Amino acid sequence: MLWTIAVLAVVISARYFDAPALLKMALDRIRDLGPSGAVIFVLLYLVAAVLLLPGSVLTLGAGAVFGVVHGAVLVSAGATLGATAAFLVGRYLARGWVAASLESYPRFAAIDQAVAREGWKIVGLTRLSPVFPFNLLNYAFGLTRVSLRDYVLASWIGMMPGTVMYVYVGSIAGDIATLSAGGQGRSGAEWAIYGLGLLATVVVTVYVTRLARAALVRRGAAA
Repeated sequence: MLWTIAVLAVVISARYFDAPALLKMALDRIRDLGPSGAVIFVLLYLVAAVLLLPGSVLTLGAGAVFGVVHGAVLVSAGATLGATAAFLVGRYLARGWVAASLESYPRFAAIDQAVAREGWKIVGLTRLSPVFPFNLLNYAFGLTRVSLRDYVLASWIGMMPGTVMYVYVGSIAGDIATLSAGGQGRSGAEWAIYGLGLLATVVVTVYVTRLARAALVRRGAAA
């Protein structure tokens, strides 16, 4: 009971103090910290996931601050660690609060049954499909019978396509902002390669998402 009250207090406080705006401010600071900024970013992403804050701000910001490759690696690490932490909280510390939160989310009953049958496959497929809320699922999977090992591995792999796409978009947005501010931009050829890369990333992500959606429907885990 005390753990449930503590979790609720932290989440409500994060909402009250406009946490998304604070995350953006933190990114601006991280930009100037050098190598240590990478570690702080991963920890920040972990905390955001536990507090049910939208990770999109950090994911896009990672592309602008760290670039595509480093940004994707850091977001993947932060998101996986955050998902794991929330999973453990949901399983061991706040089961009552999580169960109550899921009462207004009828799809979870189908997900729970599907996980009981196919375990890590359903975890991976839900990570690939944007229909399912990332932060809430982190806690929700703690109530299922999936093992921690299978959950972590399936989440890490399943989140990868979306991570790369959003980091890529953030990277381009960062370059445009630099150019608008009078900084040195990329050459025409570099922009062409970047544009083709983004298009390919979006196409692959959308295709994989549709496959995941169809697979979940076949397994009875999606409406």
